[in-house]
Parts: sequence; C-alpha cells; structure tokens
Amino acid sequence: MRWRRLLRLPLVELNFPIYKSSLFLLVAIVLLVSCTALPKKVTIATNAAFPPMEFLDEKQGVVGFEVDLIAAIAKAEGIETTFKSVGWDKIFSGLDRSVYDAVVSSVAITPLRQTTYDFSNSYFNAGQITVVPLESRATELTKLGGKPVGVLAGSAGANTVEAALGKADGKAYDEIGLAFEDLFHRRLSGLVIDLPVAVQYVLRNEKYKDSFKMIGEPLTDENYGVVVKKGNTELLALINAGLEKIKADGTYDKIKAQWLQ
Repeated sequence: MRWRRLLRLPLVELNFPIYKSSLFLLVAIVLLVSCTALPKKVTIATNAAFPPMEFLDEKQGVVGFEVDLIAAIAKAEGIETTFKSVGWDKIFSGLDRSVYDAVVSSVAITPLRQTTYDFSNSYFNAGQITVVPLESRATELTKLGGKPVGVLAGSAGANTVEAALGKADGKAYDEIGLAFEDLFHRRLSGLVIDLPVAVQYVLRNEKYKDSFKMIGEPLTDENYGVVVKKGNTELLALINAGLEKIKADGTYDKIKAQWLQ
C-alpha cells in the first residue's frame, strides 16, 4: 500500500504541507531564542554609603536613586538585578575579576576610566561641590586652609582638590560618611563631594543639616554612567535601551524627583 511505502522514505523526502510548516516553525523558534539569549540575571556592585544615590536602610537593604533607576531599567528590559554593597577601594577590582557584572555607584565617565572600562550613556549630570562648617568664612575651595580637605579616595573630588590645593592638603576616605563625621567634629576645613551627596548630608540629614553649608559654584561638570567590563556590549546595549525607555515614558523624572529634589 502507498502509506507503507511512504513510511520507508526519509523524512526529507516527505512532502506533507504540515511537515513543512512544522519545520519552518521550529527553525524560527531556534533563531528567535538564539537572537534573544541576553543576560537575564545581573549582579551589580555599589558602595552603599552615598545617600541619596545609594545607601543602606534600617533593614540593611540597598536603596536610593541609582537603585530605583536600575530597577526601572531592569523592568523595562525584562532582566533581574541583584545589588551587592562593596567598599569603594575594592569595587573596580571585583569587576575586573567578574565577581559582579556592573558597577553603579556614582561613577563619573572620564577618558581615563574609558580606557579600562565601558560605560553606559549618562544617567545623571553632577558636579563636585565644596562643603564647609556653617561658621566658615571661606567662599570657595581655594580659600580653605589650616586643616585638610576631605575627599573620597580615587574620586573626581580628590583630583579637584589636588589640582586646586596640592596633594598634601587632601585627606582621602573610603567612605564619605566618615569624612562628614570628621567635618562635624571640625577635624577638616571642608570637603569636596558630588552635589547629590552634599544635598543629602547638608539639607536632609537631621544630625548635620544645621552644621554645614555649601559654598561656591560646582567645581566640575560630571556625567555618571553604569560601568561594565570592556567589551560587554550585550549588557551595555540592554542598559542603554532601558534607560532610553524610562526617560521617554517619564519614569526617570519621577525617580529623580523622589530622591534628588
């Protein structure tokens, strides 16, 4: 019988329309999966000591502007993120060793850093500002003297102070909260830090808000970006696409208003 002869034929010789349709569908699915096999779980390192950008809440969870920003980007792109709090002095070496996939910690995009790492598009433009005791008569960074000026180790603020006053006049800290505590006890003449962090400590912190003031104009024009290992174009594309989406639909502005205004 004819059906018995057909059973002996190789599948490729069959000419059933349903077989052709199934084969086409299978190939399409394989291609679709291979083209969309993007990272679904991303571990992000942050130095959670920079309110309102990133800090630990009363339950030791990482919260802040950048945390909510990344959560919105992840939602827009359908990925899962986990934050890991890491000391600033070790944060880039961990990325080098692939301990995590990205760094989101108020990192300014600079030509020097771009020789080693890749950055996302800028998600925030910040500048360094000088913070001094409320009673200080200094009107700008170059007028400070007598005591060191606090900076975050390896930061743009450290470079700014060194250029303006000399390396000997700067005192580096791994956590900026320690610098504000020293300023509170008048062990420093001032400190230089990112504007958003200064706003949090000077205007919102209950302990410090009547002890400090910001002086002068922002000393730098800085753009923050997400840091990934050189060549990680797949993750970078996801982040940039998600950032564009949340800026377009108004989500970015809502997050910024909540934390930075």
